[in-house]
Amino acid sequence: MQIREIMTRDVDVIAPNASVRDAAAKMKELDVGAIPVCDGQKLSGLVTDRDITLRAVAEGRNPSNTRVSEVMSSDIAYCFEDESIERAANLMESKQIRRLPIPDRNKQLAGIISLGDISVRTEGSRQRDLAGEALEEISEPAKPNH
Repeated sequence: MQIREIMTRDVDVIAPNASVRDAAAKMKELDVGAIPVCDGQKLSGLVTDRDITLRAVAEGRNPSNTRVSEVMSSDIAYCFEDESIERAANLMESKQIRRLPIPDRNKQLAGIISLGDISVRTEGSRQRDLAGEALEEISEPAKPNH
């Protein structure tokens, strides 16, 4: 099964030059923890509630004057819409993340997929097992680097 079959389409996005305050307000309004950052339709990054907390609030930055581009994660993991759900679940597990932006092959945002999408919207126990395995790995505390 391909990602495009279960991903959420018509995802709300935010521009890189929007304020962190605007991003937080949009997250609250949409009841989400992450918003893709797009310059037009081109995916530039992802801003999460964690990005805002650690890179803006914890550093004492003014959320009205700090741009999303200053706190977003720009080196993001993603899968293309024509890739398999198994690939998405394996990537989420290895990167310890719960959601992936999904661009088309031209890097235009096509949608987003979450572990919940994989678990709820797939038929067959193999995909649900993948979602469960990924969630288990994501929920593990990070191993210290020695």
